[in-house]
Amino acid sequence: MKKIYLLIALPVIVFSFAVAAYAIHEIIPSETQIVMPGPNAEKLNEYIVRYDPYKSWELWPKKGKLYKGTEPHGALLTTFINSTAHFSIKKKKGMEDGSIIVKENYSADKKFAALSVMYKIKGYNPDGGDWFWAQYDPDGKAIAAGKVKKCIDCHSTKKDNDYIFTGGVKR
Repeated sequence: MKKIYLLIALPVIVFSFAVAAYAIHEIIPSETQIVMPGPNAEKLNEYIVRYDPYKSWELWPKKGKLYKGTEPHGALLTTFINSTAHFSIKKKKGMEDGSIIVKENYSADKKFAALSVMYKIKGYNPDGGDWFWAQYDPDGKAIAAGKVKKCIDCHSTKKDNDYIFTGGVKR
């Protein structure tokens, strides 16, 4: 008798899980996962502020908050990296496609001045290491974005380190 109940109960339980999984998929389908933005300053800002908030990311290794910076970025900096950038730094082979580096720029009196972003997009900008550069004012408005000449000119002095000053990313 117990075997009959078990034989009846087991399919009911499995069916219940299947129905629940289908219901969850209908509410949050995998097709609606947030995709990485392309080379678009507004979409990039929305991505790093709303969909994958940069403030929840790791800090650049061995850098704390409000470390000493240099111009044009500001007297004090805090640098965040997404998980792709984090693992790229550990591998020491350069930054992988999808790496995002977000640098909060502060004045000497610790006033937030701007947000500078480097976003690696394969094939976007071969002459600039495939980086999409963006800088936003404190209100989130793009000041500069794309293949920014002054960013490329300055960062090209670190071409052997994938255009990055903050720390070593290549052996």
